[in-house]
Amino acid sequence: MSRIGKKPVAIPAGVTAKLDGHTVAVKGAKGELKFTAPDEVDVKLEGNLISVAPRNETKRARAMWGMSRSQIQNLVLGVTKGFEKKLEVNGVGYKAAVAGKNLQLSLGYSHDVMFPIPTGVTIATPKPTEITIAGADKRQVGQVAAEIRALRGPEPYKGKGVKYVDEFIFRKEGKKK
Repeated sequence: MSRIGKKPVAIPAGVTAKLDGHTVAVKGAKGELKFTAPDEVDVKLEGNLISVAPRNETKRARAMWGMSRSQIQNLVLGVTKGFEKKLEVNGVGYKAAVAGKNLQLSLGYSHDVMFPIPTGVTIATPKPTEITIAGADKRQVGQVAAEIRALRGPEPYKGKGVKYVDEFIFRKEGKKK
């Protein structure tokens, strides 16, 4: 039994939800998001609650049950509060700045890296060494953050590179004489 899947998703005031077959569409202050549930689960909209139940007792159906409920919960949270990821840029001369519809990154290469900001995501740089990524879609915010981090991941000797604010980098000892 999925402990997460058993709980219904509550729809707060100011948010509208529609169910069209297996597709759940949620609309709120931050935008509109959709999720199509897999065939292994049934989705029901009753008043201001969305409940998810498995169609049969296979292992995949039980896995999709909890996942679908979590995805619908993320839709509701995204259109009400939104999601945010923070990145930190470490290194001498490493910096970030928003230039129009691009994020300009100086990461120690011979050229600046221009990262195009996708629609649905806002990127801000409160300091030259901080990047804040915000949006309604949790998956898209996480993907953009991962792509920016992959441009120059943190290295274990000096800790230079782009890392998440809450990420811990295991440090290695350098060469000994």
